[in-house]
Amino acid sequence: MLIGEVARRSGVSARMLRHYESLGLVRPSGRTDSGYREYSAKDIRRIFHIESLRSLGLSLREIGRALDDPGFTPSALVGDLIRQTRDRIAAENELLTRLRRIDAADPTGWEDVLQVVALLQALGSQSADTRQRAALSSADGVAVPVEALVEAALSETEPNVAGALRWALAQAGDGGPALLARGLGSPVAAVRRRAVQSLAEMPGGEATAHLRDALMDPDVGVRGYAALALGTRGVAEAVPTLIDMIVAGRNDTDAADALSKLANDTATTDQIATRLVDRLAHDATETPARGRLTQALAGIPGTTASCALVELSHDEDRAVALTAAYLLQLRDAR
Repeated sequence: MLIGEVARRSGVSARMLRHYESLGLVRPSGRTDSGYREYSAKDIRRIFHIESLRSLGLSLREIGRALDDPGFTPSALVGDLIRQTRDRIAAENELLTRLRRIDAADPTGWEDVLQVVALLQALGSQSADTRQRAALSSADGVAVPVEALVEAALSETEPNVAGALRWALAQAGDGGPALLARGLGSPVAAVRRRAVQSLAEMPGGEATAHLRDALMDPDVGVRGYAALALGTRGVAEAVPTLIDMIVAGRNDTDAADALSKLANDTATTDQIATRLVDRLAHDATETPARGRLTQALAGIPGTTASCALVELSHDEDRAVALTAAYLLQLRDAR
Protein backbone atom coordinates (compact mmCIF):
# COMPACT_ATOMS: atom_id res chain seq x y z
CA MET A 1 0.00 0.00 0.00
CA LEU A 2 1.44 3.36 -1.01
CA ILE A 3 1.89 6.24 1.40
CA GLY A 4 -1.11 8.22 0.12
CA GLU A 5 -3.48 5.30 0.66
CA VAL A 6 -1.98 4.62 4.10
CA ALA A 7 -2.50 8.27 5.06
CA ARG A 8 -6.11 8.16 3.89
CA ARG A 9 -6.94 4.98 5.79
CA SER A 10 -5.01 5.71 8.97
CA GLY A 11 -5.75 9.40 9.29
CA VAL A 12 -1.99 10.09 9.66
CA SER A 13 -0.70 12.61 7.16
CA ALA A 14 1.96 11.63 4.67
CA ARG A 15 4.21 14.28 6.21
CA MET A 16 3.83 12.69 9.65
CA LEU A 17 4.48 9.22 8.23
CA ARG A 18 7.75 10.50 6.77
CA HIS A 19 8.56 12.02 10.19
CA TYR A 20 7.94 8.65 11.85
CA GLU A 21 10.29 7.09 9.33
CA SER A 22 13.00 9.65 10.03
CA LEU A 23 12.76 8.78 13.73
CA GLY A 24 12.88 5.07 13.03
CA LEU A 25 9.41 4.48 14.43
CA VAL A 26 8.03 2.82 11.30
CA ARG A 27 9.78 1.98 8.05
CA PRO A 28 8.01 0.84 4.88
CA SER A 29 8.79 -2.80 4.25
CA GLY A 30 9.42 -2.24 0.60
CA ARG A 31 9.65 0.04 -2.39
CA THR A 32 7.91 -0.10 -5.74
CA ASP A 33 9.86 -0.33 -9.00
CA SER A 34 9.45 3.42 -9.22
CA GLY A 35 10.96 3.89 -5.76
CA TYR A 36 7.75 4.75 -3.90
CA ARG A 37 7.31 3.62 -0.30
CA GLU A 38 5.20 0.52 0.06
CA TYR A 39 3.69 -0.37 3.43
CA SER A 40 2.80 -3.92 4.44
CA ALA A 41 -0.09 -4.94 6.68
CA LYS A 42 2.44 -5.26 9.55
CA ASP A 43 3.66 -1.70 8.93
CA ILE A 44 0.10 -0.40 9.04
CA ARG A 45 -0.59 -2.22 12.31
CA ARG A 46 2.49 -0.54 13.78
CA ILE A 47 1.20 2.85 12.65
CA PHE A 48 -2.08 2.22 14.47
CA HIS A 49 -0.11 1.11 17.55
CA ILE A 50 1.86 4.36 17.44
CA GLU A 51 -1.33 6.43 17.23
CA SER A 52 -2.92 4.49 20.08
CA LEU A 53 0.05 5.19 22.35
CA ARG A 54 0.10 8.84 21.30
CA SER A 55 -3.53 9.10 22.42
CA LEU A 56 -2.35 8.17 25.94
CA GLY A 57 0.04 11.11 25.99
CA LEU A 58 3.30 9.23 25.34
CA SER A 59 6.04 11.08 23.52
CA LEU A 60 7.35 9.64 20.25
CA ARG A 61 10.56 8.67 22.04
CA GLU A 62 8.60 6.77 24.70
CA ILE A 63 6.55 5.11 21.99
CA GLY A 64 9.71 3.87 20.29
CA ARG A 65 10.90 2.32 23.54
CA ALA A 66 7.52 0.76 24.22
CA LEU A 67 7.34 -0.90 20.79
CA ASP A 68 10.97 -1.96 20.34
CA ASP A 69 12.30 -2.82 23.82
CA PRO A 70 11.27 -6.40 24.74
CA GLY A 71 12.05 -5.72 28.39
CA PHE A 72 9.97 -2.57 28.56
CA THR A 73 7.27 -2.64 31.26
CA PRO A 74 4.42 -0.15 30.94
CA SER A 75 3.40 0.08 34.60
CA ALA A 76 5.90 2.77 35.67
CA LEU A 77 5.30 4.85 32.54
CA VAL A 78 1.52 4.60 32.86
CA GLY A 79 1.82 5.64 36.52
CA ASP A 80 3.83 8.71 35.46
CA LEU A 81 1.22 9.53 32.83
CA ILE A 82 -1.54 9.33 35.45
CA ARG A 83 0.33 11.73 37.74
CA GLN A 84 1.08 14.14 34.89
CA THR A 85 -2.55 14.06 33.78
CA ARG A 86 -3.79 14.74 37.31
CA ASP A 87 -1.40 17.68 37.64
CA ARG A 88 -2.53 19.03 34.28
CA ILE A 89 -6.22 18.69 35.21
CA ALA A 90 -5.60 20.41 38.55
CA ALA A 91 -3.83 23.28 36.79
CA GLU A 92 -6.65 23.59 34.25
CA ASN A 93 -9.27 23.55 37.01
CA GLU A 94 -7.37 26.25 38.87
CA LEU A 95 -7.27 28.37 35.71
CA LEU A 96 -10.98 27.77 35.10
CA THR A 97 -11.79 28.85 38.65
CA ARG A 98 -9.73 32.01 38.27
CA LEU A 99 -11.41 32.87 34.97
CA ARG A 100 -14.87 32.29 36.43
CA ARG A 101 -14.08 34.61 39.32
CA ILE A 102 -12.84 37.31 36.99
CA ASP A 103 -16.01 36.91 34.95
CA ALA A 104 -18.15 37.15 38.11
CA ALA A 105 -16.55 40.53 38.86
CA ASP A 106 -18.03 41.77 35.55
CA PRO A 107 -14.95 43.71 34.40
CA THR A 108 -15.53 46.48 31.89
CA GLY A 109 -11.94 46.77 30.72
CA TRP A 110 -8.51 45.21 30.99
CA GLU A 111 -7.65 47.44 33.95
CA ASP A 112 -10.53 45.82 35.84
CA VAL A 113 -9.31 42.36 34.84
CA LEU A 114 -5.79 43.09 36.04
CA GLN A 115 -7.16 44.51 39.30
CA VAL A 116 -9.15 41.32 39.99
CA VAL A 117 -6.14 39.14 39.11
CA ALA A 118 -3.98 41.12 41.56
CA LEU A 119 -6.68 40.80 44.21
CA LEU A 120 -6.97 37.03 43.77
CA GLN A 121 -3.20 36.71 44.05
CA ALA A 122 -3.23 38.83 47.22
CA LEU A 123 -5.91 36.64 48.82
CA GLY A 124 -3.59 33.66 48.31
CA SER A 125 -0.48 35.44 49.57
CA GLN A 126 1.76 34.00 52.28
CA SER A 127 1.63 37.39 54.01
CA ALA A 128 -1.24 37.82 56.48
CA ASP A 129 -1.09 41.62 56.04
CA THR A 130 -1.46 41.26 52.27
CA ARG A 131 -4.42 38.91 52.66
CA GLN A 132 -6.07 41.28 55.13
CA ARG A 133 -5.64 44.29 52.83
CA ALA A 134 -7.15 42.28 49.97
CA ALA A 135 -10.15 41.33 52.11
CA LEU A 136 -10.73 44.95 53.08
CA SER A 137 -10.33 46.29 49.55
CA SER A 138 -14.11 46.19 49.01
CA ALA A 139 -14.25 49.18 51.37
CA ASP A 140 -12.50 51.12 48.59
CA GLY A 141 -15.09 50.08 46.02
CA VAL A 142 -13.06 47.20 44.55
CA ALA A 143 -15.26 44.29 43.39
CA VAL A 144 -14.12 41.20 45.30
CA PRO A 145 -15.43 37.90 43.85
CA VAL A 146 -17.66 36.29 46.49
CA GLU A 147 -16.48 32.77 45.67
CA ALA A 148 -12.87 33.81 46.27
CA LEU A 149 -13.80 35.41 49.59
CA VAL A 150 -15.61 32.26 50.72
CA GLU A 151 -12.70 30.01 49.77
CA ALA A 152 -10.31 32.30 51.65
CA ALA A 153 -12.58 32.50 54.71
CA LEU A 154 -12.92 28.72 54.94
CA SER A 155 -9.15 28.23 54.93
CA GLU A 156 -7.94 31.26 56.91
CA THR A 157 -6.35 30.52 60.31
CA GLU A 158 -5.06 34.00 61.23
CA PRO A 159 -7.75 35.65 63.42
CA ASN A 160 -7.37 39.23 62.12
CA VAL A 161 -7.48 38.14 58.49
CA ALA A 162 -10.43 35.82 59.19
CA GLY A 163 -12.33 38.72 60.75
CA ALA A 164 -11.65 40.92 57.72
CA LEU A 165 -12.85 38.17 55.37
CA ARG A 166 -16.06 37.70 57.37
CA TRP A 167 -16.66 41.45 57.22
CA ALA A 168 -16.11 41.47 53.47
CA LEU A 169 -18.52 38.57 53.01
CA ALA A 170 -21.18 40.35 55.04
CA GLN A 171 -20.87 43.31 52.65
CA ALA A 172 -20.77 41.19 49.50
CA GLY A 173 -24.51 40.60 49.18
CA ASP A 174 -26.02 37.62 47.38
CA GLY A 175 -24.22 34.34 46.87
CA GLY A 176 -22.25 34.15 50.10
CA PRO A 177 -24.67 32.11 52.28
CA ALA A 178 -25.14 29.37 49.68
CA LEU A 179 -21.38 29.02 49.15
CA LEU A 180 -20.70 28.99 52.89
CA ALA A 181 -23.36 26.31 53.33
CA ARG A 182 -21.16 24.02 51.24
CA GLY A 183 -18.46 24.56 53.85
CA LEU A 184 -20.89 23.24 56.48
CA GLY A 185 -20.74 19.93 54.61
CA SER A 186 -16.96 19.64 54.95
CA PRO A 187 -15.60 16.57 56.78
CA VAL A 188 -13.17 18.91 58.59
CA ALA A 189 -14.65 20.43 61.74
CA ALA A 190 -12.36 23.49 61.55
CA VAL A 191 -13.72 24.34 58.10
CA ARG A 192 -17.31 23.97 59.34
CA ARG A 193 -16.53 26.28 62.25
CA ARG A 194 -15.19 28.95 59.91
CA ALA A 195 -18.27 28.57 57.72
CA VAL A 196 -20.69 29.02 60.61
CA GLN A 197 -18.71 31.98 62.00
CA SER A 198 -19.01 33.69 58.62
CA LEU A 199 -22.71 32.90 58.37
CA ALA A 200 -23.19 34.35 61.86
CA GLU A 201 -22.11 37.78 60.58
CA MET A 202 -24.35 37.70 57.52
CA PRO A 203 -27.85 39.16 57.70
CA GLY A 204 -30.95 37.70 56.13
CA GLY A 205 -33.16 34.65 56.24
CA GLU A 206 -30.92 32.48 54.08
CA ALA A 207 -28.01 32.74 56.52
CA THR A 208 -30.41 32.09 59.42
CA ALA A 209 -31.69 28.92 57.75
CA HIS A 210 -28.15 27.57 57.34
CA LEU A 211 -27.38 28.43 60.98
CA ARG A 212 -30.42 26.39 62.01
CA ASP A 213 -29.01 23.43 60.09
CA ALA A 214 -25.69 23.89 61.90
CA LEU A 215 -27.42 23.23 65.25
CA MET A 216 -27.38 19.54 64.24
CA ASP A 217 -23.65 19.46 63.54
CA PRO A 218 -21.67 16.76 65.42
CA ASP A 219 -19.02 19.30 66.46
CA VAL A 220 -19.79 21.21 69.66
CA GLY A 221 -17.95 24.28 68.40
CA VAL A 222 -20.06 24.50 65.25
CA ARG A 223 -23.26 24.08 67.25
CA GLY A 224 -22.12 26.71 69.73
CA TYR A 225 -21.34 29.39 67.13
CA ALA A 226 -24.69 28.70 65.44
CA ALA A 227 -26.63 28.86 68.71
CA LEU A 228 -25.06 32.16 69.77
CA ALA A 229 -25.87 33.73 66.40
CA LEU A 230 -29.41 32.38 66.39
CA GLY A 231 -29.95 33.60 69.94
CA THR A 232 -29.24 37.17 68.89
CA ARG A 233 -31.68 36.69 66.00
CA GLY A 234 -34.47 35.58 68.31
CA VAL A 235 -34.58 31.96 67.13
CA ALA A 236 -35.84 29.82 70.01
CA GLU A 237 -34.46 26.61 68.48
CA ALA A 238 -31.07 27.66 69.86
CA VAL A 239 -32.20 27.36 73.50
CA PRO A 240 -31.22 23.68 74.15
CA THR A 241 -27.73 24.20 72.70
CA LEU A 242 -27.24 27.42 74.67
CA ILE A 243 -28.15 25.64 77.90
CA ASP A 244 -25.77 22.81 77.02
CA MET A 245 -23.03 25.41 76.64
CA ILE A 246 -23.78 26.82 80.09
CA VAL A 247 -23.66 23.37 81.68
CA ALA A 248 -20.36 22.56 79.93
CA GLY A 249 -18.84 25.97 80.76
CA ARG A 250 -18.16 26.64 77.09
CA ASN A 251 -18.73 30.32 76.24
CA ASP A 252 -21.26 30.15 79.06
CA THR A 253 -21.39 33.93 79.62
CA ASP A 254 -22.20 34.57 75.95
CA ALA A 255 -24.72 31.74 76.02
CA ALA A 256 -26.45 33.23 79.08
CA ASP A 257 -26.58 36.63 77.38
CA ALA A 258 -28.16 35.02 74.31
CA LEU A 259 -30.77 33.34 76.52
CA SER A 260 -31.63 36.65 78.18
CA LYS A 261 -32.16 38.23 74.75
CA LEU A 262 -34.41 35.35 73.72
CA ALA A 263 -36.32 35.76 76.99
CA ASN A 264 -37.38 39.24 75.92
CA ASP A 265 -39.97 37.42 73.87
CA THR A 266 -42.72 36.56 76.34
CA ALA A 267 -43.57 33.44 74.33
CA THR A 268 -40.22 31.88 75.22
CA THR A 269 -39.56 33.33 78.69
CA ASP A 270 -41.18 30.55 80.71
CA GLN A 271 -39.86 27.91 78.31
CA ILE A 272 -36.27 29.04 78.93
CA ALA A 273 -36.74 29.28 82.70
CA THR A 274 -38.33 25.82 82.82
CA ARG A 275 -35.50 24.27 80.82
CA LEU A 276 -32.90 25.85 83.14
CA VAL A 277 -34.73 24.56 86.22
CA ASP A 278 -35.02 21.06 84.70
CA ARG A 279 -31.30 20.95 84.05
CA LEU A 280 -30.62 22.08 87.61
CA ALA A 281 -32.87 19.35 88.97
CA HIS A 282 -31.91 16.43 86.79
CA ASP A 283 -28.72 16.87 84.76
CA ALA A 284 -26.31 19.24 86.46
CA THR A 285 -24.82 17.60 89.53
CA GLU A 286 -21.49 19.42 89.72
CA THR A 287 -21.32 22.67 91.68
CA PRO A 288 -19.75 24.78 88.88
CA ALA A 289 -22.45 23.75 86.39
CA ARG A 290 -25.26 24.37 88.88
CA GLY A 291 -23.75 27.73 89.71
CA ARG A 292 -23.66 28.74 86.05
CA LEU A 293 -27.26 27.65 85.53
CA THR A 294 -28.31 29.64 88.58
CA GLN A 295 -26.54 32.73 87.26
CA ALA A 296 -28.25 32.27 83.89
CA LEU A 297 -31.64 32.54 85.63
CA ALA A 298 -30.74 36.12 86.57
CA GLY A 299 -31.29 37.28 83.01
CA ILE A 300 -34.67 35.57 82.65
CA PRO A 301 -37.70 37.68 83.66
CA GLY A 302 -40.96 36.30 84.98
CA THR A 303 -42.31 34.37 87.91
CA THR A 304 -40.94 30.97 86.89
CA ALA A 305 -37.36 32.20 87.13
CA SER A 306 -38.08 34.13 90.34
CA CYS A 307 -39.65 31.11 92.04
CA ALA A 308 -36.71 28.97 90.97
CA LEU A 309 -34.26 31.44 92.52
CA VAL A 310 -36.26 31.50 95.78
CA GLU A 311 -36.02 27.72 95.96
CA LEU A 312 -32.34 27.73 95.05
CA SER A 313 -31.60 30.27 97.80
CA HIS A 314 -32.21 27.36 100.22
CA ASP A 315 -30.17 24.87 98.19
CA GLU A 316 -27.98 22.47 100.14
CA ASP A 317 -25.05 23.60 98.01
CA ARG A 318 -23.98 26.75 99.84
CA ALA A 319 -22.36 28.36 96.76
CA VAL A 320 -25.56 27.91 94.76
CA ALA A 321 -27.72 29.18 97.65
CA LEU A 322 -25.60 32.31 98.11
CA THR A 323 -25.65 33.02 94.36
CA ALA A 324 -29.44 32.64 94.21
CA ALA A 325 -29.96 34.86 97.26
CA TYR A 326 -27.76 37.57 95.79
CA LEU A 327 -29.59 37.42 92.46
CA LEU A 328 -32.94 37.72 94.25
CA GLN A 329 -31.72 40.88 95.98
CA LEU A 330 -30.80 42.32 92.59
CA ARG A 331 -34.23 41.44 91.19
CA ASP A 332 -35.97 43.06 94.17
CA ALA A 333 -33.90 46.21 93.74
CA ARG A 334 -35.06 46.73 90.15
